[in-house]
Amino acid sequence: MDYPFLLIAGTLLLFGLLMLASAGGPTGYAQFGDTYYFLKHQIIFGFLPGLGIMILLSRLSYQWWRTWAWELLLVSAFLLIFVFIPGLRAEFGTSRSWIQFGGLFSLQPAEIVKLTFLFYLAAWLERRDTSNVQDLSSGLLPFATVLGFILFLMALQPDVGTMVILAAMALGVFFVAGARVAHVGLLAAAGSLVVGLLVLVAPYRLARFVAFLDPTRDPLGIGYHINQALLAVGTGGWFGRGYGHSVQKFQYLPEVVGDSIFAVMAEELGFLFTVPVVLLFAALFMRGLKIAAAAPDRFGRYVVVGVISWLVVQAFVNIGAMLSILPITGVTLPLISYGGTSLAITMGAIGVVLNISRYARL
Repeated sequence: MDYPFLLIAGTLLLFGLLMLASAGGPTGYAQFGDTYYFLKHQIIFGFLPGLGIMILLSRLSYQWWRTWAWELLLVSAFLLIFVFIPGLRAEFGTSRSWIQFGGLFSLQPAEIVKLTFLFYLAAWLERRDTSNVQDLSSGLLPFATVLGFILFLMALQPDVGTMVILAAMALGVFFVAGARVAHVGLLAAAGSLVVGLLVLVAPYRLARFVAFLDPTRDPLGIGYHINQALLAVGTGGWFGRGYGHSVQKFQYLPEVVGDSIFAVMAEELGFLFTVPVVLLFAALFMRGLKIAAAAPDRFGRYVVVGVISWLVVQAFVNIGAMLSILPITGVTLPLISYGGTSLAITMGAIGVVLNISRYARL
């Protein structure tokens, strides 16, 4: 298998555990009386299951997923519907994106859907030649219908951040499959319009967008998160305060183990040690493209493109939000932020790419 791809992903993963040990200390002690609470949970419910899934999927032939493409679409839909069942769903803030199992652990179905829907999409596109993909009735409309149904279920949760990531992943695969640029542009424009409407109908999303446009407008209210993130990034300077010496993680910066972990990283390690992390995501993307180009069939190529699009776009959205380039959406940093389901599924996706690389003509 492709060891450079594994090395890049493994480096990001180990770096994430190190950052979680630092960033989660104060919050873990304040909420659970354990400085390493988040690190322990990430290892037990994320890393260890993810390692097993990654090893399994790196050895299980990726062709197996093609056989079950239609069933995987149904699984994707049912997983997203489960979050609306009373007794199963768990609400965090304004989102109903989790399933709770007896108070023991929670599961975020949308993370699993990223992978199951990708398998279906890759198999569906492989069965169509370029002319069919470019056709309005056999390409654009069926693609838009299935994608729209999945995104609609995510919007009901509501999980706009994950919805944007899945849409970007799907459009990336659709484009590589030979779709017309005009069709991809039309879908992107329609998606932007839908996201805009979702922002307008939800006051808290509109407030976030206003804070993005003018962070100084309400610095102690809706603009608090982005202002504290910028303060963390700015005080890190070139070399940072030093590993473990963040000030913002002491209950000042919200979501320090989730979508704000990059800000803590920048504060502790500084510009010179944070940029290499960004470059590792770029290297993961480039190595993934090389594996996709050498894949033995179109199904494998589409799956690899989907996985690397998902990881890199999500990283860009997360980092962009912490730098006030994009609005805050609650999207986490892949392989680094806290989240057992997210880490396990991401490691599983990496395992699938590694399996495809076994057959690639590199």
